[in-house]
Amino acid sequence: MKPLSLALVGAGRLATSIGLALHAKGQPPRVVASRSTRSANVLAQRINAAACTLEQAVAAADLVLLTVPDDAIECVAAELPWRPGQAVVHCSGATEVDALAAAADKGALVGAFHPLQIFSDPERGAVMMEGSSVTIEADEPLLGQLVGLARVLGLRPLHLPMGARAAYHGAANYAASFLLSMLDEAIQVWEAVGLPREEALQALLPLARGTLSAAQTKGLAGALSGAVSRGDAGVVRRHLQALDALGGEHGSFYRELSRRQLELARAAGRLDDEALERLRALLT
Repeated sequence: MKPLSLALVGAGRLATSIGLALHAKGQPPRVVASRSTRSANVLAQRINAAACTLEQAVAAADLVLLTVPDDAIECVAAELPWRPGQAVVHCSGATEVDALAAAADKGALVGAFHPLQIFSDPERGAVMMEGSSVTIEADEPLLGQLVGLARVLGLRPLHLPMGARAAYHGAANYAASFLLSMLDEAIQVWEAVGLPREEALQALLPLARGTLSAAQTKGLAGALSGAVSRGDAGVVRRHLQALDALGGEHGSFYRELSRRQLELARAAGRLDDEALERLRALLT
C-alpha cells in the first residue's frame, strides 16, 4: 500500500495509538489536528507529523480519521470544508455512519473504522493493535482503502452492515470492560469471606488469562470448566447457598451467569439432557 495522505482530527488516546502504530510501520499520518493545540503538538512531535488547525488538516489529506468523542462527530463533520472525493471516517464503535451526513452532502466518501482493542494506555494499545480486529463500514472505493489501512496496522478487517453499530459495540463490552465487573464481583465475595482484597486481583488474573488462553485454542465450549461443565449440581447448590447468605445480588449474579453456561455445556457434549435440566431447575 502506498503511503497514506492521512490526517488525524482529534489527538486523544485512540489517535495516539493509531499514530504511534502507523509511525512504527513507517507510514505516519501527514498531519494532526485538535481543538487543543497543545495535544496536537504533542502527538505530532511523537510521530513526525505536522500539527495544524482542523481546516488545514482537511485541506492536507485525502483520508481524514475523526478520532473525536462520539458526541462531537456530527458537529465536527458539519463544520469542516470537505471536498468531493475526499474520505472522512469516524473511529467510533457505536455511532452510525450517517453522523457524517454533512460531509457526504459535500461529496466526501464516508465510513467507519473501529479498532477492537483497549486504548486506556495508548503505547500499549499501539503494540496490541497488531493481530486485533477492526470493524469497517464503507462502500467502494473507500472500503478498499480502509482494508489497506487495516493491513498496514496489522488489523483483521470485519465488515459491519448498516444499522448494527450500537448492538455490535454494546456486545463488545462483554469481552472488555464487563470482564472487570466479573472480577470485581469475585473480589467482593472473597473480601466478604475474609480474603485480603489487596491480594485478590493478583490471584484471579492468572485464572482469567488461563481461561482466555483455553478459549483461544479450544473454543468457548471446549474451554468451559467448573461445576456447571461437570454437571455437579451438589457443588452448584453449595455455591448458591453461600452466595445467597452474603445478601445483595451475589446469588442472582451467579445464577444468571451459570444459566448462560448451560448452552455451552450442551455444545461441549459433556452432559446429557437430564443433567442439564437438573442444573436448570436449580438455577431458576
